[in-house]
This record gives sequence, structure tokens and C-alpha cells, in this order.
Amino acid sequence: MLSNSSLLFLLFLATILPQSSAQAPHPAQTPPPAQSEVTTLRAGTQLVVVDVVVTDKSQNPVRNLKASDFALLEGGKPQQIKSFEEHTAQSAKPIPPMPVFPPGIFSNYSPAPTGGAVNVLLVDTLNTPVLDQIYLHDQFHKYINTSKPGAPMAIYGLTTKLLLLQSFTSDPELLKAAINNKNIKNSPLIDRVSGGNSTQLSDDMTNFANSAGGISDPHTIPAIQQFEAQQTSFQLQLRAKYTLDAINQLARYLAGMPGRKNLIWFSGSFPLDVLPDGTISDPFMTVASSEDEYRETTNLLTRAQVAVYPIDVRGAMTSPNMDVSQSTEIYQDNIKRFAADQLKFHLENGSENLTMTRMAEDSGGYAFINNNDLVDAVNKAVAAGSHYYTLTYSPTDTNWNGNFRKIQVKLQQSGVTLAYRRGYFANDPNTPVTTHLANKTRKDSATAAPRTDPMRVAMMRGAPDPTEITLKARVLPASTEPETQLAKDNTLNPSSDVKGPYRRYAIDIAADPSSINIQRAPDGNYHALLQFLTYVYDQDGNLINIESNPVRATYSPSVYRQILNTGIPYHEEISVPLKGAYSLRIGLHDLATNHIGAVEVPVDAVKNLPPITASAATEPLAPAKK
Repeated sequence: MLSNSSLLFLLFLATILPQSSAQAPHPAQTPPPAQSEVTTLRAGTQLVVVDVVVTDKSQNPVRNLKASDFALLEGGKPQQIKSFEEHTAQSAKPIPPMPVFPPGIFSNYSPAPTGGAVNVLLVDTLNTPVLDQIYLHDQFHKYINTSKPGAPMAIYGLTTKLLLLQSFTSDPELLKAAINNKNIKNSPLIDRVSGGNSTQLSDDMTNFANSAGGISDPHTIPAIQQFEAQQTSFQLQLRAKYTLDAINQLARYLAGMPGRKNLIWFSGSFPLDVLPDGTISDPFMTVASSEDEYRETTNLLTRAQVAVYPIDVRGAMTSPNMDVSQSTEIYQDNIKRFAADQLKFHLENGSENLTMTRMAEDSGGYAFINNNDLVDAVNKAVAAGSHYYTLTYSPTDTNWNGNFRKIQVKLQQSGVTLAYRRGYFANDPNTPVTTHLANKTRKDSATAAPRTDPMRVAMMRGAPDPTEITLKARVLPASTEPETQLAKDNTLNPSSDVKGPYRRYAIDIAADPSSINIQRAPDGNYHALLQFLTYVYDQDGNLINIESNPVRATYSPSVYRQILNTGIPYHEEISVPLKGAYSLRIGLHDLATNHIGAVEVPVDAVKNLPPITASAATEPLAPAKK
């Protein structure tokens, strides 16, 4: 959440001179120790935020409740409500304007409505069959034409990556243009609904085997079926990874915006786990799980106050096995195959619906399943998420052991329904996140999907700028003549065939210290464990060059007091090829909390600016020793 101090910090940065970040004092630097050696200190009481949506039997919001009407429990034990606030659609304020920065200054601050809930629409073509996408587009146009004006909404698309289609706006024409965006391509990993006898190759082989002079080896067809099932399992794992990556990006982007965010997710399915396939000889060869990545994603959603409202765009589902588009010839002499395919359809469809329902409940949203009226589903999701109550409490249990803690909210009034997140994982906020991951035993590691690297996702070209850490970056040319050598600490991508000459650019960063874990040590100094990164991409999204430095920053008390106003400074230089169009992705990673900030800068916006002057230059922080 973008705190008041963060806003003041940003406004301060908007009015100061471009070189001010360079003038900030520099802390002493030492190589970062191993994670186990990092000193962790308690830094105050943890606050848990719970948004509660209360509706009556007709799904209308219940208004004017008071804190005394609620009872809040964690693990079955009563908790004291520290703060209480009612939010309505009418309490939302207009979108504030983006601060105007001097040339060469960029920030990841993203204006959004404040005072009420923020609505984000995710059009998921990765997990939606093509025919259902046509119906989705039709229903969305109907929603735009009938929705009430004045409710800002942002729209994202999901293919194999997340795409920003439209930033927050209430202009219906812009929303229509976003949904018609040609960048939303059909999914290369799904072309049908769940279930069905889609194993086309094995079906063709079966028909051929039953014909005169067919296949004599009885092991051939089962082997082909096994191969196809494993291919399908791999595709499901890819879809799960791409989907969780995208939701991670959205959560980190929305984290810097105040209040509740409603993620209305149009999708055909979400394959979190790949179940055993009873139609093949080795059913468990296809099993895979993304449970660990799901846990990390729900933690991010919780931290960013994002409630997920999945809408199954397939509507009411029926088995496709007897559809005219499916081959039914294989069932003539194999009744058991039909029963197996029917069971497979119901298991897959049930698993997909269960995953969407689970994510909704875990985040405090609601899943719309078997509903053919998508317009009504969106209206209900927006209405439900626009009127809510925010309760906060400090847990009485201070044993941060990483276990899941169940949250219960009770209301004295009867005949109402409450929607809120059902719990959280009690990770120690002062312990580096990498320690949590290292200490966690991963079950079924042979079939588990690879863990998502948060910086890999955050540093993707064109991804939403994560706002967990608010930062400002000044980018100016540092050289007047072409150079054949890379700047210090730059690493050229060995897979790239782009060569010099290069032009060197100076990057000065000022990061909001209130978003960063800065710990006071027994000697009175303050420490932070950070990673600064800059990636150079070409116009096709190929990675060209990297500058990356982990830094263990040490601040004296006087320097610490100063950076609270000026921001945490960092200076680096990056080499960009002279020929071609390029962009810079500038990122900061708090290694202690896994918080991330990043901003993308087109090189064309800075290449003609005057080079950085000696008075504005700053000594870079000493990089960590490798």
C-alpha cells in the first residue's frame, strides 16, 4: 500500500532538482553476508488488514455497520480490532494526475482512484478456448454499453505474458478499444474445453489398428496415449506457471495503490494441479503440482489487498464427449473408454472450478461458475467489491513459524453473507524471504513446477511496473563519444549477437526508504540488503545487457535521518548499442522482504538529452564482491 509517507516522498521528488538524488549521502558498503548471517531485529508490531464484504440475501451490500458489530478471531482466539472503516463506491476520489517530472526523470508511481475499491479486469486468453473468447468479447461490449459511467477500471490481457491494455479510465470508448486490442492472441496451449477425447493421434491409431492390416504390436497405442498425456500435462504446467507469473506481476503492481483492489478475472480454467490420468497405463506419470507457487501468489495478493473474482467464461458446462466435433467412432467397441473419458472430464472440470473458487475464497472474493450471463457476473463483482469494511488487528500470537493462520470474522446480524480472506501464512517479516523458501521442504519435487523468481517476472520487458517500492530514476547520457567497451559491471547476454559501438548512460536512483526493510543494529547503525538491476532490451524484447549489484548498505544515524527525506541513493552506468531502438528496465529488490520496485525507460526519451555534468555525477555504491 502506498502510505502517506510514500506520497509525501514522491511529491518531494517531483519538485526537487534532477541532481538531488545524486547529492544524497552515501552509506558505507560491505559485501552482503550469507543469508544466515544477516542480523534480524524486531521492528514493531505486525498489523493484519482484513477487508470484509457484507451482503444480504439479495446480494445487496449491508451498510452502516460499526466495529462493535464484528467479532474477529485468529486461530479461534479473539483479536482486538485496532481500526475500522467503511468504504463505498461514493467514497472513491478521482484519479490524481501523474506528477510532472523534468526530462530524464522517471518514476514507477501509478495514479489510481483513492478512497474506494480499484477494479482491474483481466482478459485471460491463455486459459480460455477460442470459441469462448468470442462470447467473452460480445459480453464485455454489452457490459461497457450498459455500465454506469464514472467507475474507473484498468484492463490487462494474459497470453503467455501479461499485457497492459488500458490504464485506469472511465471512458467507455477506451475500454472498448482495449478489449479489441490485437495483441491479445489466442492461446497456443489450449484449443478446447476440459475433457473430451482430444487424443487425436492415439484415436487415429486406434481406428487404423481396428482396420484390416492394422497395427500388430499391442504396446504401440498405449505408448502413444502415454506420450500424449505427458505432453498435455506439460502444457498444463506451462499454463499454471504463466498464470501465476501474471498474477504475481499484477499483485506487485497493485501493491503500491491504497485500499482494496478487485481483480475480475475472465478465464476458461486454471490448472493449478495436474491429476492422475486413469485413461493411460501409468496414471501418475502426468501428476504435477504448483502448490508452492500458489502459496506465494496468495501471499502477494493478501499483502496487496487484492480480492480475486474469477468468472468462468465457458458458462454452464456439459460433457463434450458426444459433441459432433468429437470422434465417437472409438467408443463403438470400447464402452469403458467412454466411461473413462466422462470421468476425466468431470474430474478436470471440477478441479479447475475448485481452483478458481479456492483463489476467490483465499483472497476475499467470489467465483462465478456455471453462469452464462457474464454481464451480470461483472456487475455483481464490481458491486460486491465496491462496498466493504476494513478491519485491522495485531495478532496476539507472535510466533512467526510460517504456518497458515485461519481468520474468522463474525457478525451479530443474521441472514447476511461475509466474504473475506480466510487466513495468511505467518512468515517472520524480519527474516529474509529466501530463508523461508530454503527452510520449506518441497514435496514431490520431481513433479513440482520450478519456483518463480520474483525479479525475473518483475524485470520482464513491458510488464506492469511493480510499486511495492516507490522509486525515482534519473537517466542521462554519460558519454559523448561512442565506446567499444561495456561500462563497469555490465554483462552482455551471450545469446545476443548485438555488438558495439555503445553509448553509456548514467542512472541515479532515489528509493522510498519507508518501503524497504532497514534494520538498526546493536552498534546504532542501520542496515539494508538490496539488489539493484538494470536490463537493456531491444525493440523485439530480446535481452541485450545487464547491470546487477547486490549491496549491503550501512547507514550511520545521521545519514539514516537524511535519507528519510532524500531517498536511498544509488548510481550505476549501463551501455546501450548505438544502432537500434532499446529500452531500460530499472529495478530494485529488497532481499529481506522480497519487495520490488521497477520502472521502464525508452532510450529514445533520453538519448538526445544533455550528458550528465560533473556536478551532478555521484560516486557509485561499492558493488558486492563476487
